[in-house]
Amino acid sequence: MLSNKKNNSFIKSNRLYNRALKSIPLATQTFSKSSLQWPLGASPMFIKKGKGCHIYDVDNNKYIDYLLALMPIILGYGDAEVNNAVKKQMQDGIIFSMPHPIELELAEKLINIIPYAERVRFGKNGSDALSAAIRLARAHTKRDKILVSGYHGWHDWYIGSTSRNLGVPKAIAELTKKFIFNDIDSLKKVLKDNNYNFAAIVVEPDGFIPPTPGYLQEIRSLCDKHGIILIFDEIVCGFRTNIGGAAKEYGVNADLGCFGKALANGYPLSAVVGRKDIMEQMKNVFVSGTFSGETLSIAAALATIKKLQNLDVTNKLKHHGKKLFIESNKIISNKGFSDIVKFEGNYWWPRLVFKKMPIEDNIFLTLFRQQLISNGLFMGSSYNLCLSHNKESVFKSTIKSFADTLTDMQTILNSNNPIKHIKGSLIEPVFKVR
Repeated sequence: MLSNKKNNSFIKSNRLYNRALKSIPLATQTFSKSSLQWPLGASPMFIKKGKGCHIYDVDNNKYIDYLLALMPIILGYGDAEVNNAVKKQMQDGIIFSMPHPIELELAEKLINIIPYAERVRFGKNGSDALSAAIRLARAHTKRDKILVSGYHGWHDWYIGSTSRNLGVPKAIAELTKKFIFNDIDSLKKVLKDNNYNFAAIVVEPDGFIPPTPGYLQEIRSLCDKHGIILIFDEIVCGFRTNIGGAAKEYGVNADLGCFGKALANGYPLSAVVGRKDIMEQMKNVFVSGTFSGETLSIAAALATIKKLQNLDVTNKLKHHGKKLFIESNKIISNKGFSDIVKFEGNYWWPRLVFKKMPIEDNIFLTLFRQQLISNGLFMGSSYNLCLSHNKESVFKSTIKSFADTLTDMQTILNSNNPIKHIKGSLIEPVFKVR
């Protein structure tokens, strides 16, 4: 018999989902939070509350959350110090007719901790910051082509190079080329094939797997040699790989960098930072947003960074992630799943790598995600970590629930018809970029 710790009901979630379809395409604002990725009928579709590392859905089911709203939560939901900073700022106002001094305070803080940051501008999400960086690079180099490795947001310049390119003019899509991370020969080939005529190389410098020794340095050298702007997309790794980002961790400076997600512990804020001579071109390059200087998110960022520094959060997450990495892989081995799946990558972001699945991929992934949820873990394909996970009780509950999930999967795979165990809809791939 399959375990079901919560005997979960999703009646309210399903009702809200059907209602939302009448007013919101896909019933959500984000592909990754849709029924494309979560088995409708066996997963919550709406969350009503988060506290620490736990979330509660509209049917009052409780989970240890390892999605963390796609990783902007780095301290935990409802962090008291962050919320108090926001409440204090709220007394004076949220947005004004001219800049507020708090914008300067955060800009100076980022310049102090990010090695290559000499100037700073704010946005509201990662796509904002990256698109601003691309426009700056094109203006600075007077070139149009961009070379990328990783996921870089939903705007035309990048998403046109993926399978999700509907609505993007072909002429724009053709300006973006791709190379393989950690494969310097892949990068060199694309550069040579295009006569080195690129405005920028955009790379996630750390993420699913760390850069091999010397790799980022070699990209830096190629950029210097051919007059190409190096852009670090640190939307995910910023403040997680190191409080000062990948440049601090690996000793390689980008020309421009983009930060977001963990910057403000869930409040909507991003930043593009970089060299003075490039950033100063924003006097002429049009990058402008009504809400870019919104003060509540900036107050949240200042409080978040202070706590990250005072509590050495980055190293605590790496230490905790290492424990999860090792113990989860032991369970995978003990349960006989080593040929199917294992955790790989950075300790700050342990990620499940699925190898040869014993049944059709989307059926296996649907069942796996369904049983994680059934056992009280809200988790995609990685342990997304925040400070609130760093408790022994949470660790023990996670390991037990993960073990129970693999026991369930053994039962399902040993049955005559695994598909009969699916309680909801099949999930679908959005697209793979990492």
